[in-house]
Amino acid sequence: MNETIKGFGFPQTLVGDFQHWVVLLRPAQPTLGSLVLAAKSEATAFGDLPAEAHAELAVVTKAIESALRQAVSYAKINYLMLMMVDPHVHFHVIPRYEGARGHAGVDVPDAGWPGQPDLGSAVKLTAEQRDALAQWLKGHFD
Repeated sequence: MNETIKGFGFPQTLVGDFQHWVVLLRPAQPTLGSLVLAAKSEATAFGDLPAEAHAELAVVTKAIESALRQAVSYAKINYLMLMMVDPHVHFHVIPRYEGARGHAGVDVPDAGWPGQPDLGSAVKLTAEQRDALAQWLKGHFD
């Protein structure tokens, strides 16, 4: 796995694994169920991914949206490609909802609703919270 994937806590944060992509629990949760969708490739530009990775993205996004619909009943979903600090191709996947959602003692309001996601207000997870949320979300990907 590339350094970006490791930087987001792999393997502890792994919730979905595909041929070209991994889906990770985002260690800081701007909304409950926030994820990182990361390419397994060493590519640092979206256009440099192989065609197979682009094709698989349709399958992966359907799986993400189904899992998050079940888990947090989102109203909208944002895919943000913010490759400023972590260089390898990845998206921040932010489910959006009015109010707050909670699981395993972690309550997360959508502070930016209905505007842009407020990444600065993200709830930073403890190791125990991370593990509980990752296990919970992984169950929605199986």
